[in-house]
Amino acid sequence: MKKHEEKKDEALKIETQPRDDHQVTLTVELETEQMEGAKHRAARKISERKSIPGFRPGKAPYEVVLRSFGESVISEEAVDLLLDEVYPKALEEAKLEPAAAGSLEKVEDLDKKPKFTFTVPLAPTADLGDYRSIRLPYDWKEPGEDKAKEAIDELRRMYAKTESVSRPIETGDFVMIDLKGVKAKADDGEAPAIDRPGLPVFVRDGEKDDEFPFKGFSKELVGLSGEESKSFSHKYKKDYKDENLQGQTVKFDVKVKMVRGSILPDLNDDFAKQVGPFENLQALREAVKANLATQSKAEYDDDYFAKLMEKIKEKAAIKYPPQVIDHELEHVMEDLKSRLAEQGLDMAAYLKSREMDEEKFVAEEARPIAVKRLERSLIMDELAKIEKIEVGREMLQSSFEHTWGEYQGDAGFQKSMRGKSQPPKQLMNAVAMESANRAYVQQTLNRLKDIATGQAPELPMEEETKKTAAKKSSKAASPKSNKTAGAKAAGQKKAASTATSSKVKKPAEGSKKLAAATSFPRGKKTAPKK
Repeated sequence: MKKHEEKKDEALKIETQPRDDHQVTLTVELETEQMEGAKHRAARKISERKSIPGFRPGKAPYEVVLRSFGESVISEEAVDLLLDEVYPKALEEAKLEPAAAGSLEKVEDLDKKPKFTFTVPLAPTADLGDYRSIRLPYDWKEPGEDKAKEAIDELRRMYAKTESVSRPIETGDFVMIDLKGVKAKADDGEAPAIDRPGLPVFVRDGEKDDEFPFKGFSKELVGLSGEESKSFSHKYKKDYKDENLQGQTVKFDVKVKMVRGSILPDLNDDFAKQVGPFENLQALREAVKANLATQSKAEYDDDYFAKLMEKIKEKAAIKYPPQVIDHELEHVMEDLKSRLAEQGLDMAAYLKSREMDEEKFVAEEARPIAVKRLERSLIMDELAKIEKIEVGREMLQSSFEHTWGEYQGDAGFQKSMRGKSQPPKQLMNAVAMESANRAYVQQTLNRLKDIATGQAPELPMEEETKKTAAKKSSKAASPKSNKTAGAKAAGQKKAASTATSSKVKKPAEGSKKLAAATSFPRGKKTAPKK
């Protein structure tokens, strides 16, 4: 019997059709001989796994395996073998860079010239356009003496002595109340959203964003006396930090249990030493001003870079397939569930409190967040690549020390380290990776600010660009060859552009990432068609 021979390294017949969702329909047609070769290899594999009377594993002839298991079983095994070979090769020949595993949509004509139709999600792209023309002044100003005075006054109130008074509540008093808050649309038997008996409250002169249970709450208490009660309602914003209260109207019942007036400590060196490790009042003032400056700058930077990102997005062309945004959406949902768990809530209870089902929540809130996060990440990655951002050893070390300090101050970390002499190597590697990422992001943001304020250095020229520019300059200097040089330079530029567009960019993380991107999910293939 003639042994079947299969042609090796035969070029594939490939057709590609771009789609509107940054994916490509990839059609691959094989020769009949390729399918026949795959079927013989499939039969051999089947005979290795399955017992066939009279034959050793893997030694049964093709016709015997065909009679024993049927053509459909062999064909299905052959398709699996071909997919592992054809899909990566087709991606390479078609010069496609996938972002995720592709999916097989159709298998046709297995008994003639087999044809496979795949959907290939393309790697995200971000064309930032003329981002270097964007300008946005950086106008952060250090908080003035008035803010420092407010902060020190707050410290004085924290260390004030109190005495019971029989008058109505005034600004600056410390009071103890019983507080209960019930949602306006609470179900029968639902526990109060807030239930805090014996809650201490400082009655502020102004309002603070982190005031509990909402900004300006203490002003509602002014004028009440001991044992008096008051009811009022408050509607929380949809972006309130406590997910359980977002968008909710809550009715509050307050009963005053005790009113104590405050006696502020004198503002002197002794007070500074009482507050912390400060030698004198001047040292305390300097520490307060430095802390205020750090907080103020962080808040200003958050707003500043958010505005810059929006300006870049207006000029940019950002493309990505649906699989990438779905992956980012998974992270958004995981982050939310983790935060809810810290508050003793689960997703079902949260959605019920928001009067939303998961589908509506994902569409209206989670997916837009995922899109914003993904697009900003793509912009930052492309910006760092174009600007050739690098991070020095000193900055890496500083970032590591800062990140490690945060870990050490975390209660959960401290609990996990009890009884251990040193942290696990895996944790230290994770801290190192996070530190490097933070430093890289910060360096990119620094460059972005320099660009927006017109202080960025010129982009370094590539070596090829330098050579081309030098040749063009040299030939342009000769009068008799001026016209010819210009035409030739234009031709070189066009040729270089064509060559660049025909290259395939490999994934940055190496062969492991490439293998993952070019792999084929078997569960998605359809039944073979003959």
